[in-house]
Amino acid sequence: MATPPSIPPSLKPVQTRSQSPSTFPSPPTTPSGKVNPMSPVRPTISLQQPNSKKGSSKHNKIFRRVRAVFRSFPIIAPACKIPVSLHGNRLHDGHVHGGTRMTGTLFGHRKARINLAIQESPGSLPVLLLELTIPTGKLLQDMGVGLVRIALECEKKPHEKTKIEDEPIWTMFCNGRKSGYAVKREPTDEDLNVMQILHVVSMGAGVIPTGDGADQPADGELTYMRAFFERVAGSKDSETYYMLNPDGNNGPELSLFFVRI
Repeated sequence: MATPPSIPPSLKPVQTRSQSPSTFPSPPTTPSGKVNPMSPVRPTISLQQPNSKKGSSKHNKIFRRVRAVFRSFPIIAPACKIPVSLHGNRLHDGHVHGGTRMTGTLFGHRKARINLAIQESPGSLPVLLLELTIPTGKLLQDMGVGLVRIALECEKKPHEKTKIEDEPIWTMFCNGRKSGYAVKREPTDEDLNVMQILHVVSMGAGVIPTGDGADQPADGELTYMRAFFERVAGSKDSETYYMLNPDGNNGPELSLFFVRI
């Protein structure tokens, strides 16, 4: 059995409210009043609409089609341990000039593809949700080793009018090596449940309880890592997200670069 990656001290869970992140409503019952062990417990979704949220219904059909194709791709376990110099790249002051602070959450079952959700705040709906062809356990393990840089590239079309965050599919490079694909998709009920459970956590890492009393899933436990990110828009064809470490600690670091070429 694989040993879960250790949680750096800088990413111990921090709650922004008094409630526990694992608080669930009363479990569903049968007509006889007994708890139904086959019914998963779902928290009530109270996430707020982000300020920048705009209508995207016209993209939903395209996203569903792209996601269906994306699901057929094999999971790739890339080697993300290429040495990268940290000189000149560390955010000593914990802030990027001209950047916007966002909340970023990496989550997924350990043997399944990892998801990245970007939110304006821990209590808001995601403004961006990506699914990457990297197993969750693999990426979190590599982040514990050192700096991980993920570049997402797509083709720039003539007279491009689509916002860069609305591009449906990307070619992914991890520390300079081609590592599969990433796809933007709409949040599912399971995604929203994860965001709701973590809405009191501003940063941290751990395991999310399934809440249904079932045995361990075949694709591993549901793990997460949450941190603040700085979003920097270079142009209409480039955008970067830098993970921020509290107090400049040597915790896991992740940088994501979106670029149309």
